[in-house]
Amino acid sequence: MTHRPDLDLDALRARLVAHRDDVRADEASTVADRAVVDASDTAMGRLSRMDALQQQAMAQATERRRQVELARIDAALKRMDEGDYGICLQCGEDIPARRLAFDPAVPHCIACAGGRKD
Repeated sequence: MTHRPDLDLDALRARLVAHRDDVRADEASTVADRAVVDASDTAMGRLSRMDALQQQAMAQATERRRQVELARIDAALKRMDEGDYGICLQCGEDIPARRLAFDPAVPHCIACAGGRKD
């Protein structure tokens, strides 16, 4: 169990859950943008088709970033449930409360995130 009196785990959990809900809502709102573009649509001009393909590619890239963010959030919530929250996954040291307040899903301390060379 995480015993960090400097962390308000309930508030951090609430922020993570709210952020996860926001990301999922954004995900649902862009389903049509990520749909397959019909390249055989003769009613669509070449430039319109190119524009549609570009829009699709951007929406798919955004979706990949959303999935990464959802995985980060779920991993942080799992660490909370398992009592490992707030501990750097690489070095095992406590992640500063200010860093967690900025990004509650962060899995590493500053030194490890920056690739420290000891």
